[in-house]
Amino acid sequence: MNRRTALTLLAGMSIAVRTRATPPLPSRAVLRIRPDAASVLIVVDVQNCFIAGGTLAVPHGEDVVPVINRIAPAFANVVLTQDWHPRAHVSFASSHPGHKPFETIEVVYGRQTLWPDHCVQGTNDAALDRDLEIPQAELIVRKGFDRAVDSYSAFREADRTTPTGLQGYLTERGIRRVFICGLATDFCVAWTALDSRAAGFETYVIEDACRGIDLKGSLAAAWQEMTQRGVRRIQSGDIELA
Repeated sequence: MNRRTALTLLAGMSIAVRTRATPPLPSRAVLRIRPDAASVLIVVDVQNCFIAGGTLAVPHGEDVVPVINRIAPAFANVVLTQDWHPRAHVSFASSHPGHKPFETIEVVYGRQTLWPDHCVQGTNDAALDRDLEIPQAELIVRKGFDRAVDSYSAFREADRTTPTGLQGYLTERGIRRVFICGLATDFCVAWTALDSRAAGFETYVIEDACRGIDLKGSLAAAWQEMTQRGVRRIQSGDIELA
């Protein structure tokens, strides 16, 4: 089983399960990372859908908002991502009679997890959280807008061949370092981080500015995979604020 299949299978389990208590991190020296003109902060899917009251709420997902608001002013370059599905999207269980949310089926590009209808274009469920305060954000990458293809990563859709255009945008802008936060650590954040590394960017995931689902060890598995691929795990306190 490859890493994409493993993450996709984990995504088929109920997202409503509460996260386990996270053991305290061992003490370590605080890093001193100063974002520069070649750095970008990618804020992944901080939408009403994925916070309390949403159709696919990540436990405590709303807790990332104040952390993100605190660190965002340190970045001149900020990109937001947004799940943006049409009605009758391929990932919706309602599009497949006889199937239920969290089941998996085979589609043209491989195995597809079925979800409740969520992040439907133009609905409040799909809107970015109103408490995000990032006025300098220069780009919103809307993913999953093709009715026939799902998308977890900010860089590449679930067929693994269709780019979102983000890699080209960052390359044109001279970006070399990518910092990632948002929802959920073990799914869309992890897929984005892995694709960022594959694209050659120095990649950091800001752990306390993310929340995970952690289904049957999915969070630890995602961190292990990210670490093996060269993604750096940091805390918001490691970033020097302006």
